[in-house]
Amino acid sequence: MLAKIKTDIRHLTLHELKEAFIAKGDKAFRGQQVYEWLWKKSCIHFDEMSNLNSETHQWLDENFVINAIKVEDKQISSDGTIKSGFRLHDGFLVEGVLIPADNRMTACVSSQVGCSLTCKFCATGTMTHERNLTPGEIYDQVVLIKEWAQTHYQKPLTNIVFMGMGEPLLNYNNVLKGIEKITSPEGLGMSSDRITVSTAGIAKMIKRLADDNVKFNLALSLHAANDIKRNQIMPINESNNLQAVGEALTYFYAKTKKRITFEYIAFNNFNESLKDAKELLAFCKNIPAKVNIIEYNPTGNGQFTKADSEKIDSFCAFLERNGIVARVRRSRGKDIDAACGQLANKKHEEAMVD
Repeated sequence: MLAKIKTDIRHLTLHELKEAFIAKGDKAFRGQQVYEWLWKKSCIHFDEMSNLNSETHQWLDENFVINAIKVEDKQISSDGTIKSGFRLHDGFLVEGVLIPADNRMTACVSSQVGCSLTCKFCATGTMTHERNLTPGEIYDQVVLIKEWAQTHYQKPLTNIVFMGMGEPLLNYNNVLKGIEKITSPEGLGMSSDRITVSTAGIAKMIKRLADDNVKFNLALSLHAANDIKRNQIMPINESNNLQAVGEALTYFYAKTKKRITFEYIAFNNFNESLKDAKELLAFCKNIPAKVNIIEYNPTGNGQFTKADSEKIDSFCAFLERNGIVARVRRSRGKDIDAACGQLANKKHEEAMVD
């Protein structure tokens, strides 16, 4: 006899949960109670829902599952950064990071298992894209990293960045649903202003964000301000060139009034010259933006090396002299492969080889 296939209860809306309880002859408010346990209290076991009776617990167990993620392992960097491999219900792994810096506690979360964009400087780009994460799996990463901020640093989680594994705008609906659970009063109640979604630049989806009137912040993984260089390192640019992306970002700003962040990794002898800085300045002048200049973090392929620190500082100073808000972002968590561009389940792959 085949086992009954159970529905992940977190795929149901509040209305659908209420309807399910009505259909079983119960009261609609039971659905509201379960919904609060799932999204406000982050409960992942039915028997912990203490205001439900044993019959309801049994019915939930017989008909539904909660496909929560689990911490596979946890590494702590010498600078305090914490990285974890998260095991998904079907065996896949993704990684998430807690970045403590100054008065901020930032969660860096993943949106996909692997990635299809094959950016040349990114470790995740070497992986096969297996599937999109669900809203519940995105939410779970935030819940677990939020717990680390409290237990390790006795501080609340302040910021969330979608800069982990995957391209968030290629998992559009699930990312927005996950953010809704994180920000709504019925969920974690975090501020949308403290959330940043980073994209490699998919013009039509950036415009869709604007049309959907999103409240979170947007970052563009830029790394070169001319199409020839950007094509070399980011194949997505061949179908979404800088003109198309720039027009989409202008549209986004006009609709949302939110300034864009440009993420710009400085590679040695590639994109850190004065000419490159002038091209970036010209691109920035078309769109209200700030620039984060990022140290390159080796990913093992040997194709790129980190730009000289003095060159990075000069690059940043040129932008600032010309009216662009810019800062150099020093990488954290490099010793545990938790820095920008390094997430690729390397530790787990090595364990499998051994």
